[in-house]
Amino acid sequence: MHVVAAPPALPFARSGAARLGALSLLLFAAACASTPPVAPPTRPAPGPGPITPPTAVEGLSLTALPGWAEEDHLAAFNAYVAGCVRARGGAAEAVCARGRDLAARRASPSDARAFLETHFVATEARTDDGRAGLLTAYFAPEYPARRAPDAEFDAPVLSRPANLSEVGDRAAIEAGSAQSTALAWMRAEDLFFLQIQGSGTLSFPDGARLRAAYAADNGKPFVGIARPMAERGLLPANGTSGDAIRGWLSAHRGAEARAVMALNPRYIFFVVSPDDGKEATGAAGVPLPARRSVAVDPSRWSYGEAVWIEADGGNLIGARASYRGLVMALDTGSAIRGPVRADLYIGRGDAAGQEAGAVRHPLRMWRLIPRG
Repeated sequence: MHVVAAPPALPFARSGAARLGALSLLLFAAACASTPPVAPPTRPAPGPGPITPPTAVEGLSLTALPGWAEEDHLAAFNAYVAGCVRARGGAAEAVCARGRDLAARRASPSDARAFLETHFVATEARTDDGRAGLLTAYFAPEYPARRAPDAEFDAPVLSRPANLSEVGDRAAIEAGSAQSTALAWMRAEDLFFLQIQGSGTLSFPDGARLRAAYAADNGKPFVGIARPMAERGLLPANGTSGDAIRGWLSAHRGAEARAVMALNPRYIFFVVSPDDGKEATGAAGVPLPARRSVAVDPSRWSYGEAVWIEADGGNLIGARASYRGLVMALDTGSAIRGPVRADLYIGRGDAAGQEAGAVRHPLRMWRLIPRG
C-alpha cells in the first residue's frame, strides 16, 4: 500500500462473499482531495401518487448526514428496495412496502430522494470507547475446483453436516468427524481462503460454474494465522499479507500447510448452486448490491436495515477511495463485531478484489430508522 490522494468521496456513483479487504486483518487478528461540496438542490415534489405521512420518530434529518446532497439518491433507493425485504417490524415492513410500490411505478431521482427524506431519520451508532469504527471490504472470488479428488485438489467443500453440534475443530473435521457430503474438491489453501471470505464461485475444467455460499460453521472462534506464522519464522513480520500467506501454504501443500491452517479452529460449511452471473448472496438470503451492501454484527444490527456510512480514505496508506453513502445490512462475517464495524461488498472479479484489499478505513455509521 502507498499513499495516494483519495478519489471523490462518492464511490457509489462510479461505474460500479468473500472478504479480501478484511483478509489481512482477519489473518493477523488474534481472534486481529475530495470533490468540492455541492449545494443541496431544492427538494423536488414527490413523484406519482401520495407519500403517506409518517409517524413521528426522533432522529436526525437525512439532509444533515455528511454527503447526503451529493448522494445518488435513486441508486440508494434501489438498493433499499432490494434489501428491505428482510426488514422486520411494523414500521420497517410498512415503509418497505411503500418503497416497493414506488419502485414499481419507476421512481425518478427526485421521487427517490423525497421518499427517503420523508420516511427515515438517522441516529449515529457509537463505539463503546467513542473512537472511530472500522470499514473493510470484500468481494466474490473465483477458484478452480474438481468434481473428484486428486493429488492437488484434495480438500472437500463440505455441506452442512447432520451432526453439526458434534463436529469439533478444523483438525477433527479434516480427519472425518463431519457427517457431510463433498460438494466439490479444491486446493486446501483455496478452501481455507474461501472459508474466510464466506462465499465464492467454483469453476470446473468443463466450463461449469457453481456458487458456493455459507451454510453453517462449527461454532469455534476465528484465530488468525499470520501472527503465529511470523512468530515461527515462516514469514517475515512485515510480510504477512494474504498473498504471502497463500504463497507459503501453496509451496508447503500437504501436512505442513494443514498444520498451520489448523491453528484456526473455525470451519465453514457451504451450500452450492448454479452460478447465474448475479451478485453473491449474503447471510440475509438476498443478492448483495455491489457497493451498496455491508456485512455487520447481527447482534448489533438487523438484516434489511438501511445504514449510512462515512469512511474517509484521507491519507491512509494504500487507500484508493473514500466511501460514503446509503448501504443495506445484508451479511455478516467472522471478524465483523461491534456497533461501528462493517465490511463493504465491492462486487465480483479481480478488480473488485484489488480494491477490496485496500480498504481499512476509519468508519462512522448511522442507523436509518423508518417512520411508519
